[in-house]
Amino acid sequence: MAPALRLLLAFLAIGSCIAADNIDLWPMPQSVSHGTQKLYIKKDITMSMVGSTYSDEKSILKDAFQRMVDLITLNHVVDGTNPSSSVLTCVNIVVHTPEDELSFGADESYNLTVPTTGDPLYAQIQAQTVFGALQALQTFSQLCYFDFTSRLIGLNSAPWIITDRPRFPYRGLLIDTARHYLPVKIIKGVIDAMAYSKLNVLHWHIVDEQSFPIEIPSYPKLWNGSYSYSERYTTSDAIDIVRYAEKRGVNVLAEIDVPGHARSWGVGYPSLWPSESCREPLDVSKNFTFEVINGILSDFSKIFKFKFVHLGGDEVNTSCWTTTPHIEGWLNNNHMNVSDAYRDFVLRSQKIAISHGYDIINWEETFNSFGDKLDPRTVVHNWLGEDVAPKVVAAGHRCIVSNQDKWYLDHLDASWEGFYMNEPLKGINDTKQHQLVIGGEVCMWGEEIDASDIQQTIWPRAAAAAERLWTPIEKLANDTRFVTSRLARFRCLLNQRGVAAAPLAGYGRASPSEPGPCVRQ
Repeated sequence: MAPALRLLLAFLAIGSCIAADNIDLWPMPQSVSHGTQKLYIKKDITMSMVGSTYSDEKSILKDAFQRMVDLITLNHVVDGTNPSSSVLTCVNIVVHTPEDELSFGADESYNLTVPTTGDPLYAQIQAQTVFGALQALQTFSQLCYFDFTSRLIGLNSAPWIITDRPRFPYRGLLIDTARHYLPVKIIKGVIDAMAYSKLNVLHWHIVDEQSFPIEIPSYPKLWNGSYSYSERYTTSDAIDIVRYAEKRGVNVLAEIDVPGHARSWGVGYPSLWPSESCREPLDVSKNFTFEVINGILSDFSKIFKFKFVHLGGDEVNTSCWTTTPHIEGWLNNNHMNVSDAYRDFVLRSQKIAISHGYDIINWEETFNSFGDKLDPRTVVHNWLGEDVAPKVVAAGHRCIVSNQDKWYLDHLDASWEGFYMNEPLKGINDTKQHQLVIGGEVCMWGEEIDASDIQQTIWPRAAAAAERLWTPIEKLANDTRFVTSRLARFRCLLNQRGVAAAPLAGYGRASPSEPGPCVRQ
């Protein structure tokens, strides 16, 4: 069946029930009730913090509120006259704890009420942390729309009572700046769209065999491996990206993929290569290799404050180690084969990361090869197949799910329906092990995307996964036809906010197939 026809049939099947319920929020909150009254948003709506114990010294809430006000206008000129009644004049935000440092597992729950009575009339947000309040503001922004009759911002179906919290603490999106450089502005645009969708971890796959674009003060020649002089990130750029993300409730997870995927390291420091003719994996026999890793992670610890660092460990072809005489000699002297050396490299790198205060994430090959030797704090990142996560949690390790057949965005034949239906807990029957799956991540590998098309390749498919990771499992649809209309509206909202999200009808990065309204594309 053609994608456009499939989308049309889905709308015909469920359009009437969606229209009747009027809940077009994405992702769907834990609990929602609403009425039938229309309100207007005062043109100069204000924020208050009456009853809050949070001081907002960093202006996290103040800035978020202003962003929300800017968003709900959708760049229209709001020049109508405020009516005398049914006007929401203020949003009062009560945050119950003073903490303003974003950490893994931060409480993102919130309660949002929009009443129809009161003088003055104001919405109320209650949250344990400022980061829960940020999620509430995202939800509130989706309740608002530009009313072309009154030329004001409207809000339908009040009163609203919404109680919400995320299902998983880790809701990630990977970007890859090694295969194609992404300008800082593009990265920030991705972060904005993540916040709209309630994703909360930007996994930054910074370097790989093709390029090393980031400045490392401890080893300043490393970024000689960048594609060009202009395709680089200074440490100040990285700090700026991290701060930008944190103010939007998004953690930044940095990755260096070792010992494979590291050919670019040797452009600045050729001794990291096994030899001039055999350039990866990194030379396991030299202490200098681990001194460089230590320097990178030391510098990272001053930039990337997230609890975790990703050390890769996947797709390691060790043939260079056995064909390079000095490494072969080192293996023999240490009574190791290449499998032993691979294990030794990963474990030694883990110890370095731990010494800098990090918990470690490794791709699943490390678990598949020597899972019983991994540090107990290791989070195993599953990507090859859906049968691995049950084995990981049975062994007592935490797990992130990114199985490539469902959650790899560079697979353009992977439909949004597959993204929505991919269940991270599949095959894990022991409920005590469920908490070891800390979440999931969709991956935007960069071989065939750059700044020109990254957003339409990510969205709306990543948003489909975002609902899977946020919404309680009992509220998730068992048939994607029942969410098609709502996701289509969210995709249109992303477009209106300047995010180039592709149509639902089609696979990744699809184009509109014919003229028509946004929600039917």
